[in-house]
Amino acid sequence: MEIQSAFNSGVQALQSATQAADEAAANIVAETTAADDAGAAESVEPTEEASVPDLNQSLVDLKVAEHQAKAATEVIKTADDSLGTLLDVTA
Repeated sequence: MEIQSAFNSGVQALQSATQAADEAAANIVAETTAADDAGAAESVEPTEEASVPDLNQSLVDLKVAEHQAKAATEVIKTADDSLGTLLDVTA
């Protein structure tokens, strides 16, 4: 196993988790904003409700992204430790 590919895998996974967290956060904002608008308005069109993401699913997606980020940082740490060990052995 190449250390560089482990680093790359960890970084790509961290970027993916960050993107997923950003998307989930944007969905949460959209849901809470739509809920505030619905409370202020007397009626909400059904087409608007269908296009707004589900708050519970967005919260779950945010938590999943958190766990993905933690796993990615563990991959990066492990690759760093492996590289350190290889350098210690060859020195």
